[in-house]
Amino acid sequence: MIDAALLPLQRRVLSLPGRWLAASGVHANHITLAGFAVGVLAVPALAFGAYGLALLLLVVNRLADGLDGAVARLTGATDRGAFLDIALDFVFYALFPLGFALADPAVNALPAAVLIAAFVGTGSSFLAFAAIAAKRGESALRYPTKGIYYLGGLTEGFETVAVFVVMCLFPQFFAILAYGYAAACALTTLLRWHQGWLAFSPPK
Repeated sequence: MIDAALLPLQRRVLSLPGRWLAASGVHANHITLAGFAVGVLAVPALAFGAYGLALLLLVVNRLADGLDGAVARLTGATDRGAFLDIALDFVFYALFPLGFALADPAVNALPAAVLIAAFVGTGSSFLAFAAIAAKRGESALRYPTKGIYYLGGLTEGFETVAVFVVMCLFPQFFAILAYGYAAACALTTLLRWHQGWLAFSPPK
């Protein structure tokens, strides 16, 4: 919901480390892959109840997600990089609730499954819209630097990460948070379906 508003601030904060990494010969794709690997480690951390460590791994993952874009803008963005970035992001978002389910299956398995299912709705509607928009040669004016058509919504990257942070800080409330955010994701999916239905309607 507020990703577009945060992008200018993110670029300013990450421009200096991005320039240093680019000058050091670090490739954007390497940052993407390393950030994903670090993020995956949050799953066993959550499973063993190491919520502080999981939170740290989450922060590193999201930092890498911003730095790869900063480096790509300096060295030249590629379709491969855009593909890796969005594909690994969606997998990471789905894996994170799994860690809570493993930590306490009796309490957390069902809400984690509901949240992951809701992520399928937001992710599939996002990617389906992007594919059709690209076919039509359209671009998202609010996200001019994104590698694909970026469709906003009620639940975007910032909101998802914010919920994950709160989950790590208050794991005893995971079920409530998961159900609540799943409902917000469901609403986002419905709104995107409606937007796609209108945007891609046949010309009259």
